[in-house]
Amino acid sequence: MLPVVVVHGGAGHIPKERSERSTSGVCAAARSAYAVLKGGGSSMDAVVEAVTLLENNPSFNAGCGSVLNVKGEVEMDALVMEGKTLSSGAVSAVRNIANPIQLARLVMEKTSHACLTAEGASQFARSMGVPEVPLESLITDYSRMRWKKNLAPDANPVECQMGKMGTVGAVAVDADGNVACATSTGGILNKMEGRVGDTPCIGSGGYADNMSGAVSTTGHGEAIMKVTLARHILFHMEQGESAEAASDLGLVHMKSRVRGLGGVVTVDPQGNWAARFSSQQMAWAAAQKDVLHYGLYTGEHFTQIIDAQ
Repeated sequence: MLPVVVVHGGAGHIPKERSERSTSGVCAAARSAYAVLKGGGSSMDAVVEAVTLLENNPSFNAGCGSVLNVKGEVEMDALVMEGKTLSSGAVSAVRNIANPIQLARLVMEKTSHACLTAEGASQFARSMGVPEVPLESLITDYSRMRWKKNLAPDANPVECQMGKMGTVGAVAVDADGNVACATSTGGILNKMEGRVGDTPCIGSGGYADNMSGAVSTTGHGEAIMKVTLARHILFHMEQGESAEAASDLGLVHMKSRVRGLGGVVTVDPQGNWAARFSSQQMAWAAAQKDVLHYGLYTGEHFTQIIDAQ
């Protein structure tokens, strides 16, 4: 059953012309992360690899392709967590960084803190030799078009948010049975400057614990935070629920309690996994036993053999 990696490209409604790109993006990320695991890499190596690829893909709301805040600027959040020692690292409201997920990992590995924000995170990035990139390089025409559209007085950015791929994330279990999660996002469309959502918050945007499993979430951040969705799902797994049943219980609770929609990827330490969502769609992919699994709509589950390189 091990190793295994599961990736998501965000929950929501994905316009038809973009759905193919999002599916191929998550499949490529899962394949690459699986190759890391097969090569003896750790679950942390794998989830960071997957999310880095999604951040670099302009089809997703993370890294290059992030949605814009009300001022038309990019502010990104990211989180990593590993299940052996419960170490974690996060960054929030970072601007000139191509791969916030890699900076989050540096926070975990090189500081005694769990989260750095805004200018402090930028100073830390510079001290670590992380190159700054021009803000323009992270902004796509699509993001700018949607930003302008949502400046209209009658626009509803939360509803429209579902037209853009959401947060990206991954969970994995390596050959040693260690679990990890990684989540990265540009946030919600036309958000206030300085708004931070669920993604960098432990227990909301993700959680990893070798005793129970790992979860990475996507959806409306404020709703996810209210129910601490990732930790909520692992609570159900601690009570004996499967990864799939626990994921569904968490999503049903979020919908009934705070009317929130979203999606998750979940693994247990034995390698059982799930990709579940209450939104219309969620691009997801998983790799296990040299088979790639993927889907976009509810009930969709395609497979293909992963050829040995």
